[in-house]
Order: sequence, then structure tokens, then C-alpha cells
Amino acid sequence: MSAHDPIQVDFAVVGCGIAGLRAAIALGAAGSVLVLAKDTLTESATEYAQGGIAAALSDDDEVTLHEQDTLAAGDGLCNVEAVRILVQEGPRYIQELMEWGARFDRAGTRLAFTREGAHSRSRVLHAQGDSTGREISRALFARASSIRNIQFRAHAFTTELLCEEGRVIGLRFLDEVIGVLHDVHARAVLLATGGLGQVYSETTNPEVATGDGMAIAYDAGAVLSDLEFVQFHPTALAVKGAPRFLLSEALRGEGGVLRNAILERFMKRYHAAQELAPRDIVARAIVSEMQRTGAEFVYLDLTHLGSHFLRKRFPRIYETCLRHGLDIGEDLVPVRPAAHYAMGGVRTDLWGRTSLPGLYAAGETAATGVHGANRLASNSLLEGLVFGARAGQAMVEDLCAKTRSARRRQSAGVRRKAVRTNPGKENSARVAAFERDPRFRTIQQILWRQVGIIRNGTDLEQAIETLRAMEIERCNGPSRAACELYNVWILGQLIARCALARQESRGSHYRSDYPIRNDEQFARHSVVRRDSEVGFE
Repeated sequence: MSAHDPIQVDFAVVGCGIAGLRAAIALGAAGSVLVLAKDTLTESATEYAQGGIAAALSDDDEVTLHEQDTLAAGDGLCNVEAVRILVQEGPRYIQELMEWGARFDRAGTRLAFTREGAHSRSRVLHAQGDSTGREISRALFARASSIRNIQFRAHAFTTELLCEEGRVIGLRFLDEVIGVLHDVHARAVLLATGGLGQVYSETTNPEVATGDGMAIAYDAGAVLSDLEFVQFHPTALAVKGAPRFLLSEALRGEGGVLRNAILERFMKRYHAAQELAPRDIVARAIVSEMQRTGAEFVYLDLTHLGSHFLRKRFPRIYETCLRHGLDIGEDLVPVRPAAHYAMGGVRTDLWGRTSLPGLYAAGETAATGVHGANRLASNSLLEGLVFGARAGQAMVEDLCAKTRSARRRQSAGVRRKAVRTNPGKENSARVAAFERDPRFRTIQQILWRQVGIIRNGTDLEQAIETLRAMEIERCNGPSRAACELYNVWILGQLIARCALARQESRGSHYRSDYPIRNDEQFARHSVVRRDSEVGFE
């Protein structure tokens, strides 16, 4: 149990990336907001987003073209209304970001755009070359920090949701600095915890991406959807001893080409768009070439672009590769696919409402249907921005629709005092380091080998059986490592179960035993909730 009296707030936001911050800004004028970050306030997938944010803002682009490209990438499974909202509202929210101080790269006085895979126009905005997410986070955090009602808490790991009579009434979090559990009572809770890439041994995601929001929502009884659709980024750095650092698709958008172990340019054998084909096709092509040549990677060839251009256009990527002994303007870069983005998550409506009253989700944690079976490049930051704002608006409207109790009005002063923290004092050195249980690595390897880029029924059944046999207990004590272990164990099983149930190939989900897309049976979304089998709706 919590060691202190419950913290009382109007709104609790779990996650400090683009979706969580944008939602918090929308909530700040309506009541007290507590934003929880499991690590530092800047550690999120948004911070690592390189390529950019897509929107139809250039003179030669149209919203309808962006919509068509998104639907095509989604391979028949996008929620058309969600896509329309994304592309129509996106430009307005990006203009708002710029008003709040976000500085996107320019060519002279005009915004600079690049093109990425499966886009029919150059519509991807970027900042500082390849630090787009970092710049957006900076601008949003500055805006949110200026709003008095918004308070932040770093090193606060959310362990579970608190429910009463089928409604989410708050959450429990672990203060890792002092090792104490706290309860938060809130009128509404938003999950914006990012993705689940750490379920896989090969991933571009930061270590915090253990799918916590999805797992605790599932435990609370919420419906999850489309978990079988995990996007594997084709080009992660494949240098021994180096992390699977993402090499942005924008590198191929600027003219980078892929070569196999014998230096053949091979993508023309797999798709007419070659290096700019949809990500699932490029990832499978790379795996096929690795198998065909017996190599552990292929090469990304940027040498014809030159070091001067690459250092200026992609400074973060250039310097990172240089630290690992590679000058990307002179050397071929070894790359291989890695788990990158979850299209599925906690099922929501178009305003972030989940199947549980009082609970909302946004960003990669949510399954709005906007990405379908395969996310279009650089639509993820846009989704976090647009649907984070919409979730915040819905939380305010839903709160205003209910009469505040006298008890909550009387405790308003206590709320502000209880949650006020200084986000500038994140003394991370005080947080005890933890080592992950060996079973964590075992789960990652099972998922990578048997529930990865190319799947089949036998492997999926074996993965489910092996994972179930591990019988990992739900974490109920002050241990982030134990909670993360449980979360990836639960999500690993759910991904495998959903993948086994979808007996077809579509988007990022490829079954070698069912290689054909089957619209008659599976042009529907998978759904799963606690204590139930996988269904399709």
C-alpha cells in the first residue's frame, strides 16, 4: 500500500513525451495536472525521434494526398475518420508549435521539407537536421512549465491503475528516489507511456519503452487492439557493441541506397519504389538478403552524398556513427531491422477515451486505428500531437459534464501543495541502479526469434507455450525492474496470441504460412481483454 495520504488532482498524465505534454497543456486551464515520468523528464521516444513530423504544409502538397498515402501504408486497416482528423488538424497544431517557439529547419525563409518512404510529396518537417523530436519536446515542455496548474514528477514509475466499480479513479506510482509507493486520486487518467519496443532483443526504442501503459490498462480490464502489428525499422546500426541506433528513413529520402553483403543494390527486386518502399517491405527484403547471402547485416550506402552534406543535414546521426568508428560519408554503414513502433495499443475512440470510464490514452500507447497495419513514416509525432490535444480536450469536457463534489472543491488547495515539485531538480544520481532479471532477456529473445519480422503458426504457438510456462508474478512491491519484467511478459504473450489469431499477412504482420492478405476474414481489428480470447471487430 501507499505510505502516504493519496495525492488529489483533477488530471493525471502518465508520460512526458509529445502526447503527454500536449495533453497536459490542454488540461492546464481546467484544473490541477500531475505529469509523471518514469525516468527523467526528457527521457521518452519523442526525444529520440530523428526523421521529422509529416504534414501537408508545402505549396505542392495537399491534405488529401497525405490522407491517401497514410491509407495506402496502413494496408486496408486504417480508421479512415482517424486518418482524416490526423491530416486535417495536423497543420494547425504544427503552426501552434511554431508559435510556441519550435524551430524547424528552413531553406532561406521557407520551411524545409524532405521525403520519406511511401510519401508522394516532400512533406516531412525536421529540426536541427535529425533532432526533430528533441526540438518539439523542448518547445512543449517550455510551454507546459509556464502553466501554473501543471506539475511534474520525475523518476515516478506507474505500477497500476486504481479502479472503483469499473471506473479508473487514479493510479499508484513508485517514487524511485526514496523507494516509496504513492496513490494518486484523479478525475481522469491519461496513459501516454509510449511503446513496447523493449519486448524485443533488437530495438531502436529507449530502455524505458516497456509498454507499461498498455500492460497496466490490460490488467485493469481495458480493451487492447492490433498488438500483432509491430513495425520493424529497416535500418538500425549493426555495429558490435553499439546500441541499435536508428538510422533515419530520411537518409534514404535524401538518396541513400541499400546494398547486400556482395554490394549489390537489391531493393529493385522487391518493390518499384526501391529504398522508399513501405517499411515492412524494406525490412523483409533486408531479412531475405541477409538469409540469401548468409550475412548478419546489409549496408546503407551514403558515400555519394558526401561527408559535408551529411554532417550538416544529419549532425546527430553523423556524430553517433563517428563515435563507433564510421564516417557515413566515406564508409558503408552496416544496418539491420529492429523493432521500432507499435501500431496497436489501448483501444480508444477518436478523442482518446478507452473502454474504461475515467481512462484515456494517446500517442503510441493508444490504438486509434490511424496507422492501420503499418505506420506511414513521420506520422507518429503528428499522431501524438493531434490526438494528445484531443484527449486533453475530451478529459476537460467530460470533467465539466459532471458536477464537482464539495469534497473535491474543499481539497483544491491541498492538491496544489501535494504535487508541487521542481522539475529542474531531478537528482538522477540518487535513483538506485537496477539490473534486469535474466528472464527479461529471455523474453526479448523469444519474441525476436519467434514473433519477429517473419512469423509462422508453429513458432507462435511455441512462443506462447514457453512464455506461459515462465509464470511471472504481478509486481506489487517497490521494484521498477520487477514491474517491467511482468509488463513485457504480459505483452509478449498478447503480441504472440494476436499474431497467431491473424491468419493472413498484412502490413507489418507477415505469416509465411499465410502469405496472402485475406480481406474476407481479417479486414478487421484484433481485440483482446483480460481473461478472454483474441477476437476481431
